Amino acid sequence: MFEDSTFESGGKIKSKSGRWMILTGLINLGILITMILIPLIYPEALPKAMMQTLLVAPPPPPPPPPPPPPPEVIKVVHVQSEMMNNQLTAPTRIPHDIKMVAEKEAPPSSFGVAGAEGLGGSAGGVMGSVFGSGAPKIQAAPPKKVNISAGVATGMLIQKTTPMYPPIAKAARVSGTVVIQATISKQGTIENLHVISGPAMLQQSALDAVKTWRYRPYLLNNEPVEVETTINVIFTLGG
Repeated sequence: MFEDSTFESGGKIKSKSGRWMILTGLINLGILITMILIPLIYPEALPKAMMQTLLVAPPPPPPPPPPPPPPEVIKVVHVQSEMMNNQLTAPTRIPHDIKMVAEKEAPPSSFGVAGAEGLGGSAGGVMGSVFGSGAPKIQAAPPKKVNISAGVATGMLIQKTTPMYPPIAKAARVSGTVVIQATISKQGTIENLHVISGPAMLQQSALDAVKTWRYRPYLLNNEPVEVETTINVIFTLGG
């Protein structure tokens, strides 16, 4: 072995590396040719997933937007007026055919308020009653109760009872005016009495006296009505 390693070129060492290189090259070339020919002879041996990815075509581009519509043409019609200097002029030509326009009869007017036929006019309601032969007579109903002042009520008094001065109020030297709110009925009697103000010792005596007072009926449009008023009862120590 030592001898083989020291003598490089003397013809004594024989190497087979050239043959092995040729044989290895032929084997590699055969493998390469086999790998190239297999896909061409058997295409189903190729990976389908990769082939589908490579063979899928890209999506087409979106279509272009539609063109805008053409602008609307406005046709201007010139109308020639038949008036000149505020005067009607004669037409320049006479038409061959003259059409007669027949107007339909206007329908009867139904203007008015429903249920107003009995107000004195026609069945048209308010318009019929206003423009008809006779206007409706509207009579306002008299109010149920009116308010009058104490002075007016005093002028209507026809029967007055003088109230008794309570002895306890006279002994206590109490005097003054008792104001009473009252209703005068249609017959002139006093109803719904209640005290508004006044000394407490004099209120009951004033109420007892006013209950017996009588008044003339108050007439409104010649009709008697109830009257709401105030009555002043005056108590003085000298009377």
